[in-house]
Amino acid sequence: MSEHETGYMTIHPDRGAGHPSPARRPISKQQPGQPGHPHPTWLALRWLFLFRLVVLIGLILLFSPSALDPLITPANAALAWNVLILYAVLVLLSGLTLYARRPGRGSQVHLAIYIDIIAFTLLMYAAGGAASGIGILIGVSVAAGALLMEGRLALLFASFAALAVLTEQIYSDLYGSMASASYTQAGLLGGIFFAVALLAHVLYRRVREAEAMAARRTVDIANLTKLNAFIIANLETGILAVDGERHLRLKNKAALELLDIDAIKPGSSLADFSPEVVEWLETQVQNPAPEGTLMHVGGRELRATLKLLGDYRASGALIYLRDNQEFTREAQQIKLAALGTLTASIAHNIRNPLSAITHASQLFADGKDLPDDDRHLLDIIRRNSARIDDTVRSVLQLSRRDRMDPVSLDAALWIEEFAEEFRETHRLAPERLKLEITFSPDPVEVDPRHLHQILSNLCENALIHGGYGNEPPRIKIRLVPTAETAGPPLIEIADEGHGIDVKTAREIFNPFFTTKTSGTGLGLYIARELAQTNGIHLTYEPAEPHGSRFRLHFAG
Repeated sequence: MSEHETGYMTIHPDRGAGHPSPARRPISKQQPGQPGHPHPTWLALRWLFLFRLVVLIGLILLFSPSALDPLITPANAALAWNVLILYAVLVLLSGLTLYARRPGRGSQVHLAIYIDIIAFTLLMYAAGGAASGIGILIGVSVAAGALLMEGRLALLFASFAALAVLTEQIYSDLYGSMASASYTQAGLLGGIFFAVALLAHVLYRRVREAEAMAARRTVDIANLTKLNAFIIANLETGILAVDGERHLRLKNKAALELLDIDAIKPGSSLADFSPEVVEWLETQVQNPAPEGTLMHVGGRELRATLKLLGDYRASGALIYLRDNQEFTREAQQIKLAALGTLTASIAHNIRNPLSAITHASQLFADGKDLPDDDRHLLDIIRRNSARIDDTVRSVLQLSRRDRMDPVSLDAALWIEEFAEEFRETHRLAPERLKLEITFSPDPVEVDPRHLHQILSNLCENALIHGGYGNEPPRIKIRLVPTAETAGPPLIEIADEGHGIDVKTAREIFNPFFTTKTSGTGLGLYIARELAQTNGIHLTYEPAEPHGSRFRLHFAG
């Protein structure tokens, strides 16, 4: 239904949430044929023409002298047939005017109703008066006019019909052989005409109100449909709606990306583009898991949840798809947020007793006659105290990652200073930490504290895992352009260790993941979080012939 047909404007999703369009904006100029407009539609006029044509055929059969058992024996057959011929010509002529749409719709209704009343009154006179029953057709014409034209026009048609019947009765009484009792029948017909007009008018108003309500509901449903489609299309969760025959009825962009499909035509069979989903669906439809189950599509692990739309197969189902890594990452974010809040609130209460424990262990270790077993226990105390302190410090750093203070930084000069400081802090010879700068990049906008923390975590990780055989760990820091000759800077931290296997490489940026019993598992995760905060993309790839390589891609 268009806006002109309903009288309301619809919501357009492409305008975005920032520019809402009112769902019900009245149109200033009312269009003909709308609810409440005094003119009928051309479709209603076509139905009126068909009705008159059917009545004409019925009257011809009714007055036909060839009928074996005629229902009506006209008192004036010649008049009846003259009226029928003239009425047939006028009905056919109204069909031509309807086709040409000239004159207007209101005028055509007026002419049709007045012609019908006059023709049926004359036929009633030719058939013997009100007792013939032809007058009922006049009531039908009055009802048709009242339904097509609202307001006082219904009473006008009733008044004209009553006046025509009364005139016919007076004429019959003066020039015919009608009994005086026929005035009572004429009066009853006139009263019936007014009753029919009033009832038809009430029905007309009810029908118009129902049409207006239906129009508003149609607009509301259309708006909700567009709004739902807009919301579903922009959800990060993939959504597939299938019917009982496993044909696709609805999908969104996220589902196509998760299934690695460019486009799907609505109505396509689910088995044509994703047999894995069909297989999973058939296993879940009998006993769906409320929290969903894992499904492997291509090289991606998806968490799929099924929602049946009814108790029967024909009802169809909704399938929700999410990348399991994203799901796990969100759970980790929630866990870290809670952990960061908790750690920040109790850090003072943890560090004070921890400092006391560490200081007491140091004083206790100064004893000269301390047995070796006690010294071993003191080492355990100091080692685990240091580990707790590192964990608290790391989580506190993570909770402050959004507090940025970016400055314009000369990356080449800053990396030289960082390398010198890192060698001095960790007592590394120059060959243990090499620096390679191939060009002078433009200044970058970054928080130097965050960048220092990122490189420190990566280099310390390389010191731990960068040894190969009996060789000590060696680190190389390179500053190169992203492209061959130009582009934003790229910082590369590489080591010559054994490298990371493929399965472990997928987990190294997850919090609390570590391959060492003494590690916190937060170093690489904090590095990536700080990098994302500064608009830097941190990636990992294996080095050749062995080793690991982390890259920091700065935005251009």
